Amino acid sequence: MSLPLSGLKILSFEQYGAGPFGTQYLADMGAEVIKVEPAGTNGDYLRDIGPYFIDGEDRNTASSIFFQALNRNKKSITLDVLSDEGKKILEKLVKSSDAVCNNLRGDVPEKLGITYDQLKVYNESIVCAHCSAYGREGPRKNWPGYDYLMQAEAGYFSLTGEPNGPPARFGLSVVDYMSGLTMSFGLVSAVLSAKTTGIGRDVDVNLFDTAMFNQSYMAAWALNTDFESKRLDRSAHPILVPCQLYKTKDGWIYLMCNKEDFWPVLCDHIGRKDLAQDPRFDNFKNRQDHRDILTKILDEELMKKNTKEWLKDFGGVVPAAPILDLKQSLENPFLKGRRNIQTLKTKHGVDISLLKTPVHLKEDNQDDFTAPELGDHTDEVLSNAGFSDDQIRKLRLLGVI
Repeated sequence: MSLPLSGLKILSFEQYGAGPFGTQYLADMGAEVIKVEPAGTNGDYLRDIGPYFIDGEDRNTASSIFFQALNRNKKSITLDVLSDEGKKILEKLVKSSDAVCNNLRGDVPEKLGITYDQLKVYNESIVCAHCSAYGREGPRKNWPGYDYLMQAEAGYFSLTGEPNGPPARFGLSVVDYMSGLTMSFGLVSAVLSAKTTGIGRDVDVNLFDTAMFNQSYMAAWALNTDFESKRLDRSAHPILVPCQLYKTKDGWIYLMCNKEDFWPVLCDHIGRKDLAQDPRFDNFKNRQDHRDILTKILDEELMKKNTKEWLKDFGGVVPAAPILDLKQSLENPFLKGRRNIQTLKTKHGVDISLLKTPVHLKEDNQDDFTAPELGDHTDEVLSNAGFSDDQIRKLRLLGVI
């Protein structure tokens, strides 16, 4: 059985994190994702970003491990889309494509000629998906913008870290990743509509809006009540208790009793059934009011065993997790049992280990391939679009590709 997006053809003017992260999902699901990178340049900025490269001194344009992590299963062509010949090539590619996407500054897509109004003359059903920093309209459309800036302005820093420390960002580029994935969701949704109606459209996503939307229920609280965000000790949840870090004999454990039913089960497993009947702790509100007292009590009980022992006791009945660093998380036996890490071989014979897509398909028998070198598929893509070998050679001499 073919992958869900087999047959879907996407031209992507992408760079760095958000766009490539989103389109890698599409490529992993079977779409033909063609990275369109500027001719005469080093292509996607990510190709040059270290400090880790897989090919050592024999470095090539796909050696960056950073780049490899975001560009699996894609093709790459080089194209000067602003040249007259480049515009003609884009026209031919658009005619046979389902979508064109980008994660460029808000004012750039129109300059490159990749908005729906500019491309519909060649293909009325084309979908043009945009993932900018602050949107393609408004006073910030020409502003550059990045993940951490969004976290700062969207309130994330006020929610992350300990109360007495400085404002802190989230540890991963979560806004980039969510924005790229949101763009891909919008793209596939619009393509589904275009398959039915024959009419494409622009789909606009931006980092700022995505960062704000991720506030979810906390935004609803703040908009409708007197709730004010604040950072709590031990990465605690603002209202659900117990839901935070607790001390064990050899370190820490995170408990997350986010349903009332878990509270008496926890009390039973730590040998303190009395706590479940204590009026100070008999519901979420009371436990929240007495959080500090309860933290001290639970610390005392949990410090009687080490984290591993508690996890064995709690397994499957009390929501709990160990505190692992990045390396430890990748060596987690549970992860290995799920076969979430794959080893791929570059065309130069170098092995690289990467995390697989989290979308699991029972019939998935696709052989993944590593990220492409710059322009790896230019000849193939142009040939499929109807260009002869001689035409391709001339275009290369002119610097169009």
